[in-house]
Amino acid sequence: MQKTVLSLAACALALAAAGAHAQALWKWRDASGQLHISDKAPPPGTPAKDVLAAPPGGVLPPPASLVAKPASAAEAPAASGTAAESALDRKKKAVDQEKAEKEKAERAKIEASNAAIRKDNCARAQSTLRTLQAGGRAARMNDKGEREYLDDAARADETKRAQDAIAANCGPAPASR
Repeated sequence: MQKTVLSLAACALALAAAGAHAQALWKWRDASGQLHISDKAPPPGTPAKDVLAAPPGGVLPPPASLVAKPASAAEAPAASGTAAESALDRKKKAVDQEKAEKEKAERAKIEASNAAIRKDNCARAQSTLRTLQAGGRAARMNDKGEREYLDDAARADETKRAQDAIAANCGPAPASR
């Protein structure tokens, strides 16, 4: 007897579960009259008279008159393409701007380095010119690494070279390209 009661309870539970599952299904007829049974709601625009069964709490799709449709099939992708293109344009502009800022920083670094080199060259040329104008004996190293003393002509050449270096390095910075 106890086995019979348990068997009946199991059957009742199975039927209740099957009934609950059946209640979650939608039934509707499409425009051609074909019957559809699904766990998904009918497509938007299906008339309420064609929906034969709905799950409890199921919301009917809006009528066809309320379903928003794009003006044309070509306009819908174009609108999303335009948004994607503008996002790409913004990204490209940001990358270009970042690249320009990096180039500007690199130019500033190079200009600062060049200014330091010019300052050092200016100081050396001024020191050389003072030494040459002092009138003492001046010497330079030749190609063989030997010391050679400057005569008047060589002193004049070295003086001219020092003055040119001063003019090139001690004046205002040359215009950048």
